[in-house]
Amino acid sequence: MSDSHAQPVAITGGTGFVGRYIVAQLLRDGYRVRALTRSTEKAARVLDADAVEDGRIELCKGTLNDPDALRHLVDGCGACIHLVGIIREAKGQSFETVHVDGTRAVVESCRQSDPDMRYVQMSALGVGPDKRAGYRDTKHRAEQIVKQSRLRWTIVRPSLVHGPDGEFTQMAVDWVRGAAPPYLFLPYFSRWKKAGFGFEAPFVAPVFVEDVARVFGGAIGNDAAIGKTYELSGSQRLRFPEMLRIYAQNLKPEPRERPAVGLPWFIAAWQARLAKLVGLGGLLPFDEGMAIMGGRDSVSENASVIADFGFTPAEFEASLQTYADQL
Repeated sequence: MSDSHAQPVAITGGTGFVGRYIVAQLLRDGYRVRALTRSTEKAARVLDADAVEDGRIELCKGTLNDPDALRHLVDGCGACIHLVGIIREAKGQSFETVHVDGTRAVVESCRQSDPDMRYVQMSALGVGPDKRAGYRDTKHRAEQIVKQSRLRWTIVRPSLVHGPDGEFTQMAVDWVRGAAPPYLFLPYFSRWKKAGFGFEAPFVAPVFVEDVARVFGGAIGNDAAIGKTYELSGSQRLRFPEMLRIYAQNLKPEPRERPAVGLPWFIAAWQARLAKLVGLGGLLPFDEGMAIMGGRDSVSENASVIADFGFTPAEFEASLQTYADQL
C-alpha cells in the first residue's frame, strides 16, 4: 500500500446514490473508507458488506450538526469527501443548514484535524449567487467556505447525474412510462429563444454516475486537482425532450410516445413563489430555484477533466444502454 493510501478517506453522504459509487471507486483504488451515517444498519445494507466486515469500510454514526461525530470522522484521515446535499427543503432541513452550515462544520473539523488535509467538495453545475434560488445560492456559498479554508481542496460541479438507481433516472423513466404526473405528456422547463421568436428547451448533458465517481476518487491522489473547480457533464449534448425520448427508446417494452410540453421557467418560478407564500409550496413537484435552474443549459466542455484525469466522460445514450435492462 502506498503512503497516499495508508490513511482512510472520510466521506459524508456515502450511502446516497452518488456516494455509493464513490465508495466503491475508493475501494477499487485501494483506499480504506470511513463513512458518516445516520444509520449504521442502512449503511451496512447498501455498502459493500464484505468491506464493512473486514474493516475496509468503517461506519461512523452521526450527523453534520454533531461536532463529536465529525471529529471522529476525520481524525487520522488523509482526505475528506463531502457529498451531503438536498434538492428541496423539508421540515428540519433547509438549504442554509445543510449546504452552508454543514459544509462549514465539515471544513472546520478537517482544519482542526489537519490544516493540510486533502478535501473534495460536491457542488453542482450552474451554481452562483442568486437569492431567488436557494439551492443554487447556498451551494455557491458553500464553495466559498471551501476556497477560504486553506485546505488542499478540489470542487466538482456535475451536471444531471444518471445511473440505474438514481433519483433523476427514476423520475425520467416514470415520466416516459406515464407512471408519474403529469401522465399524458413529458414536462420540461422552457425558455425564450436566444435567437428568433418563441420558446425552446435548454440543453442538457447528463453525466454517468461511474464517471462522477472516477473524478472524485481520482482527485484525492492527483496534485494537479488541488485548488481547482471542475465542471463535469456527459459528452452528449441534448435538448431536454430529446433526452427523455432516448430514455423511452431504451426501455423494454418501449412505452407509447408522449408529447413533450415545456412550461416557461419564469412562469413556473412565479407559481412556485406564490405557492410557497400561501403555504402550498409542497404541493408542486418543483420550487422556485428548480424552475430558475431548469431554464438554463446544463452542459460543460470537460477540457480540464480530460486533461487532469485522463478520460472523456461517456455519452448519455451509450452509458444508459449499459444499465437500461435494470429499469
